[in-house]
Amino acid sequence: MKILCVADQIDPLVYSASIKERFAGIDLVLSAGDLPMDYLDFIVSSLNKPLLFVFGNHNLESLRREDMFSPPEFRADVYQGSGATHAGFRVVKEGRLLVAGLGGSMRYNRGDNQFTDFEMYLRIIALIPRLIFNRVFRGRFVDILLTHAAPRGIHDLDDPCHRGFKAFRWFMEVFKPAYLIHGHVHLYDLNSVRDSKYRKTRVINAFGHHVIDFEERR
Repeated sequence: MKILCVADQIDPLVYSASIKERFAGIDLVLSAGDLPMDYLDFIVSSLNKPLLFVFGNHNLESLRREDMFSPPEFRADVYQGSGATHAGFRVVKEGRLLVAGLGGSMRYNRGDNQFTDFEMYLRIIALIPRLIFNRVFRGRFVDILLTHAAPRGIHDLDDPCHRGFKAFRWFMEVFKPAYLIHGHVHLYDLNSVRDSKYRKTRVINAFGHHVIDFEERR
């Protein structure tokens, strides 16, 4: 399965009249946040493939804040026409693929969709019943963890905004996804690391766009 991963920046190689030819073999699109909905709509309508997304920490005018025990709530009628599926703070089954979504960034100015590590741990705990269901009936907890922020110490930066979550490292240690796809950290330096390995998980920075070949685990 070929997966197109996008995040943070409208990529001219994607937002192009030649998108169908350039990404003809794509089976699924994952958006790791901070992209406008009309851009996601363009990708869906052009490739005619499913797209799962999480929100980042920008462009969240329609976000209604909830208490710390509840995931952000989004009005269904705002997004139902885009053809994209919001995967934030839940586990989505797309075909045979199991994707868990955890949007947002580390809290740095109390803006929308920002969390402390403790709050992110709580959101992961809320997913555990579904993850256990997957392990019992499908043989694994999850295939891909889709996030906006990076894990702490992997691709993240030291400033408060771009610091990663320790909770994501714990998620990888316990639930062992094949991939963690994130955005948030922009890659302007050609020497920046995009692809890393943490235990059994490949960690990919999807800034701009990146294509992965996912082999189904049996």
